[in-house]
Amino acid sequence: MTATPAVAYVTSKDAPDQEVDAALAAFAAQGLAAEPVVWDDPAADWRRYDAAVVRSTWDYTGRRAEFLAWARRAAELTRLCNPVPVLERNTDKTYLRDLAGAGVPVVPTAWVAPGGRLTEGTAPWPELVVKPTVSSGARDTVRTADRAAAAAHADRLTAAGRTAMVQPYLPAVDGEGETSLVFLGGEFSHAVRRGPMLSGPDGRFADEARQPDADQLAVAERVLAAVPERAELLYARVDLVRGPDGTPLLIELELTEPRLFLQYDAGAAARLAAAVRALAG
Repeated sequence: MTATPAVAYVTSKDAPDQEVDAALAAFAAQGLAAEPVVWDDPAADWRRYDAAVVRSTWDYTGRRAEFLAWARRAAELTRLCNPVPVLERNTDKTYLRDLAGAGVPVVPTAWVAPGGRLTEGTAPWPELVVKPTVSSGARDTVRTADRAAAAAHADRLTAAGRTAMVQPYLPAVDGEGETSLVFLGGEFSHAVRRGPMLSGPDGRFADEARQPDADQLAVAERVLAAVPERAELLYARVDLVRGPDGTPLLIELELTEPRLFLQYDAGAAARLAAAVRALAG
C-alpha cells in the first residue's frame, strides 16, 4: 500500500451521480487520493489503485455478463468493494429467493423464468408489480391490478430471455413508505424514508431522513447475517416495507450500486470514507 492510498470511485459514463462530490471530499479528508473512474473505460489501469469502490455503475443492467467479467479482472489487480461474489449474486434479484429460503422475511414473490407463464393461480394478489430480475430503479417495471396486463408484461420479459418477478403492491408503500437502512463498514449508519416510485402524483412524497424502528433494525441485521461475505461488505442498503400485518419485509438488498443517501446524514460521507480507508490501508 502507498502512503496515500489511491482509490477509484467506480462509476459509469454520464451517470447522474449526486453523491460523488460529497464522497470524494470525504475521501480526501481521510487522506485518500480518490478519483472517479468509469468501469468499462479501456484506458483505466486498475493496478494504480489500492481499492476500487463500486458506486454508480448503473448501466450494467443491460450488460451484466460484461460487468461481472470486468469485476473479476479488476479484482485480480486491486481490492474491489464490494467483492466479486457479492456482485455476482446481488446483480440478479433471484437472490431474494435464497434469502427467503434462509428464513429472511421477504416480500412474497412469484418467479417466471423464460418458457414459463404467469398463470391464474400464481401471484394471487389484488395489485401486482412485475419487473425483470436484472434491473435498477423502476426500469421495465409495471404496477397493475389487471392480471392480463401483468401476464403480458411478464411474457415480454421472458420472450427476451429475462426472468420476471411478480410481487404484490403493498399499501404501506404509499403510507409509511419504504425504509432504506444504510450500513457502512459493517455498522448501521443512517436511514431514509423513500417516496414511492410507482405511485401517481397524488401518492408521492419526498425522501427524508428517518430513525428506523427497532423491528426494522432487527430485520436488517437478519438480512445481513444471511450474507456469507458480511464481514467484507463496505456498504449495504437494506430496503424494507411493512406487510399487511405490520412485519418489516425485505424488498431489496442493495450491495452493488445503491444510492447511499449521503446527503441525509451529516456524518455519512465521513463514515463511508473511514470505512474505505480501513480497507485501502
